[in-house]
Amino acid sequence: MILVRPAILADIPAVLPMVESISSLHRKWDVDRFGIRQDVQQMYARWLPERIVDATSVFLVAERSGTGQEETKLAGYVVGTLEEEIPIYWLPACGYIHDVWVDDAYRHEGVGKQLVMEAVARFKEIGVTQVRLETAAINETGRGLFTSCGFRPATVEMMIVL
Repeated sequence: MILVRPAILADIPAVLPMVESISSLHRKWDVDRFGIRQDVQQMYARWLPERIVDATSVFLVAERSGTGQEETKLAGYVVGTLEEEIPIYWLPACGYIHDVWVDDAYRHEGVGKQLVMEAVARFKEIGVTQVRLETAAINETGRGLFTSCGFRPATVEMMIVL
């Protein structure tokens, strides 16, 4: 059984390898766009505890309950923050989902959808009226997940490498 719950400090060591996995995948997809620093785990090790105590952040983990000899294990995580909008728009701030990750062994079980829907619900509880995220152009699976959660395309990011 999967339980989605708020992350605690003791979860961070298990989340950090997932951070490396999502970072590596993004580098593989598009190193120019996702030129993530090599010290990403150390950066997250400092950033994630702040998300736990920040009332405007959402940091959740998906926990697989152990059965018998099997120990409880984290299956994935989602992390988001409240982000200010530029002043020309009416919306002053929005919830922004930075990462959604589900370990390979737990994919196709609805874990990603549970994480995203719970993150959206948590943002709604704190008064957020809009939640945004970005996903790599190549990530068709992610777009399918986010569409199933009610997200729709709103912009298309474009870039040029000089």
